[in-house]
Amino acid sequence: MKYAILGFIWLCAICAGFSAVTALPAFAVDNMESTDAPDLTSVRAKIDAKDYDGALAELRGLTEDNQQADVYNLMGYTLRKTGDYKTSLTYYTKALELQPDHKAAREYLGELYIETGEMAKAEEQVSTLKQLCPSGCEELEDLQKAIAAKGGN
Repeated sequence: MKYAILGFIWLCAICAGFSAVTALPAFAVDNMESTDAPDLTSVRAKIDAKDYDGALAELRGLTEDNQQADVYNLMGYTLRKTGDYKTSLTYYTKALELQPDHKAAREYLGELYIETGEMAKAEEQVSTLKQLCPSGCEELEDLQKAIAAKGGN
């Protein structure tokens, strides 16, 4: 009986912890599943505020010290938002070399392809996201909406 009560308490603690974790807001700009990423809170805040120059300055330092997919994805995202599509592609590619299943990088690469008129390549990212999230995910939905907004499928 003692062990059953301890097991129940342990299970409740796990459930409470899980509830607290799932109540956190989702960030669409990176995977948030990565455990080896540096603290990107400041960068995300700058991106949310559309302070792309500030985010780029911070990210440049981070890319020198971190071979990490979230950092490269955010750099690609920020560069894309400033109109530097060629360099943005380089960073998305590096993020996906490091982590091929990085859903946010797949979404944002697809959005880059939409912005550069390469709809077939954007659709390829949709296909990959469908494989990564067979039950659907925010990244897949967002990319499909972006394609539909451009008159794609």
